[in-house]
Amino acid sequence: MKIPFLSFDVINKEIEAEVMIEFKKFFDSKRYILGEGLMEFEKKYAAFSGAKYAIGVGNGLDALHLSLVALGIGKGDEVILPSNTFIATVLAVSYAGAIPVFVEPDIHTYNIDPQRIVEAINSKTKAIMPVHLYGQACQMDEICRIANENGLVVIEDNAQAQGANCNGKLTGSFGHLNGTSFYPGKNLGAFGDAGAITTNDSSLAEKLRVLRNYGSERKYYNEYIGYNSRLDELQASLLSVKLGRLIEWNKERNRIAELYGNLLDGSKVVIPRIAESCTSVYHLYVIRHKKRDKLQEYLKSKGIDTLIHYPIPPHLQQAYRSLGVKKGDFPIAERLADEVLSLPLFIGMTEEQVSYVCHHVNQF
Repeated sequence: MKIPFLSFDVINKEIEAEVMIEFKKFFDSKRYILGEGLMEFEKKYAAFSGAKYAIGVGNGLDALHLSLVALGIGKGDEVILPSNTFIATVLAVSYAGAIPVFVEPDIHTYNIDPQRIVEAINSKTKAIMPVHLYGQACQMDEICRIANENGLVVIEDNAQAQGANCNGKLTGSFGHLNGTSFYPGKNLGAFGDAGAITTNDSSLAEKLRVLRNYGSERKYYNEYIGYNSRLDELQASLLSVKLGRLIEWNKERNRIAELYGNLLDGSKVVIPRIAESCTSVYHLYVIRHKKRDKLQEYLKSKGIDTLIHYPIPPHLQQAYRSLGVKKGDFPIAERLADEVLSLPLFIGMTEEQVSYVCHHVNQF
């Protein structure tokens, strides 16, 4: 049996007719930038996220970067973020001119450990940027409490967890600003690069709409040194089609994850653990094994595609040698980088396929 890591076959077939209708509307509108399709999607996505406003931008990295800029975070400021995130989280801090400060995750949930955040705060700290990794919500109540007590802003990296919640409140609605990605492989994926920022602050929302459009509210008049980062009409319209199905798709991901949890031998691999009061939308189903590379090679020989999220933690990337951080400084992130393996999980994945994967993981 051949099992891909990710497949769009079922999703694309389900939405094809509606997508073609939306494309025709987009084509006939002759308004391809900052039009009605974008405004409609922004309203829908804000409502879905439990936030008052959503601002569509070019991609998830821009969403985080522009959030930092809008909040006035820049040179000399420190931003706390997890030591085991995708590089885009760190790049956003660098783009703003600020300094990334890494904090280790909880070894069980893989999300940033709130207690370690407290230890990293100093007079230069301006923001906390929690990442809802692999689709699981961070312990946002505790993180927000810490931020409030220390006068810090919170920017959620919600790229992997659209629809997850902490104590019933949705990710993307806790922070002062919250960035997300609609990269094609996300739970809510566009047909190219796309992203958005959510917020409950009307003044920040308005500032971001200007910043994304060359710093201009009125054409040819520029209030800020802005950026060209606008979610285009076509992607927005197609995302609206998918958004209407996201709750059901997230439920299916949870059903697949539950099947994995029931069939995998927990004495042979470490299976995902969800923090109390938090939920996951299982953007990824990530196991751990001390002989991860050999397991990946074995599964490939059986026709099973897997990926590693992520093989090198940010502090060990060549791009960040200037931080002066060395191997061993963040042992939990390094251990996870050596052990994590993402198993196939996609809409339309069958029970037979999940059973096949579990059988071979258990046999290894």
